[in-house]
Amino acid sequence: MKRTLWFVMFLTTSFFSLYAGNENDSLLTVLDRVISERQVYTDKKKDVIKDLKLKKVQQQTLEDLFRLNAEIIQQYGTFVCDSAEQYIQENIEIAKSLNDKEHLLESKLQLAFVYSLSGLFVQANDIYKSIQCHSLPNYLKAIYCWNNIRYYENLIKYTDDERFSSEYIVKKEAYRDTVMSILSEKSDEYLKEKAIKLQESGRVREAIPILTKIYNKEKPDTHGYAMMSMGLSRANRLAGNLDVEEKYLILAAITDTKLAVKENEALLSLAVKLYHKGDINRAYNYIKVALDDAIFYNSRFKNTVIARIHPIIENTYLYRLEQQKQNLRFYILLVSLFAIALAITLYFTYKQTKAVSRARKNLKVMNEELVALNKNLDEANLIKEKYIGYFMNQCAVYINKLDEYRRNVNRKIKTGQIDELHKASSRPFEKELEELYLNFDKAFLKLYPNFVEEFNALLKPEEQYQPEKERLNTELRIFALMRLGIVDVGQIAVFLHYSVQTIYNYKSKVKRMSILEGNHFEEEVKKLGSLSQK
Repeated sequence: MKRTLWFVMFLTTSFFSLYAGNENDSLLTVLDRVISERQVYTDKKKDVIKDLKLKKVQQQTLEDLFRLNAEIIQQYGTFVCDSAEQYIQENIEIAKSLNDKEHLLESKLQLAFVYSLSGLFVQANDIYKSIQCHSLPNYLKAIYCWNNIRYYENLIKYTDDERFSSEYIVKKEAYRDTVMSILSEKSDEYLKEKAIKLQESGRVREAIPILTKIYNKEKPDTHGYAMMSMGLSRANRLAGNLDVEEKYLILAAITDTKLAVKENEALLSLAVKLYHKGDINRAYNYIKVALDDAIFYNSRFKNTVIARIHPIIENTYLYRLEQQKQNLRFYILLVSLFAIALAITLYFTYKQTKAVSRARKNLKVMNEELVALNKNLDEANLIKEKYIGYFMNQCAVYINKLDEYRRNVNRKIKTGQIDELHKASSRPFEKELEELYLNFDKAFLKLYPNFVEEFNALLKPEEQYQPEKERLNTELRIFALMRLGIVDVGQIAVFLHYSVQTIYNYKSKVKRMSILEGNHFEEEVKKLGSLSQK
């Protein structure tokens, strides 16, 4: 039974640790973003202070001026300690003018508090010694005790010497007992001090619920929220809940950054924690920001504390950078060797590719030549097929006409119609020639339906031909014969019943109309038209 219980507790703890770890990673990402925007929050704080300062001229009485200065002091208290001191000194003079002892004591306690934050511990102690705590009203007595508690907490961190720490702790706890004696036991202030007392006595588990209850009352993005986050982080550290401690440290750091709190303890503590976890990059960045804030705040005390930690984190960060550089150099060398090997491989691959490419080009040229030859053969075969049928039909037609003419001649000779025979033999053959050319045109345009359109594309726009439908003119007929492979001018002249010189004249005329040079024009004509397979 005990083993089962321990196992369940182990699983529960592991689950919450894993959840907290994931939550912390998300919160760290938020913190990184907020830190990158911290100048925006700083400028916003400056604007608020500037507006308060502008109101000073509007104050009617010293009392009003005192209260306004108190607001400015509150803004400067965690922002710039020198400026806070300046306005506190101004309020001290106003309190003296008003002869108001409570205002004077309140201002002196504020000054001592600022001195303890800035590292002027002697000056702060002098002020505390000049004030008789027992004679103060309760609210000032509480402030006196709280300021002394913070004074000794800062003194312990500043001296960092166990020889003095025990004495400072005793005095600090004495002031805590005093302040608890004057606070209402139901107040949050009393419960906070009680929780701290429980922590000091080792009863951390009892302190955490008390602090958590107060923490839940605080509004996010307020100074009280940041302070309670810090309180819960300390309590969880003492309880051994390190992931939860980190969570509240991050929340406190985010809130302080948004509020432009330059007296930022959370970011410094978080940097140290992340350093011990091994997150060196973030630890280095955070401690740099904490140092910048301390310089801005002008706190000798905080600068001293950071100065002890910063070199350790910085040296580790620089060492890691050096290790990364060495690793980078090694990887660069390794990559260079791979690059050389790759270059050699690519060289030989390139040579082989070039050889294969040349072979492919030669093969492609041969294939193209073969395709062209096959195309020409197909075209020649189709022309032969079409024109053989065409001319066989024409021959049959003319044989029938000759036979009819022969019979007509014999008949006229037998009947003695010599004059009629002479008249018939003298008739010209224009009709037959026209019929021959018409049949040629139809047959050619059936083979090359786009010939005229493509032929016109070789001519100037104003010189293009617009023949009748399914007819060619003489010039087009000459180049149609050339497209069919009849390039001999004598053969063309015989077919068209023109002289050779007339054919030359027609060709020269068309070439002058072309957008190409003469020789190129004839070569392009021979390529015109795609064969119709109909």
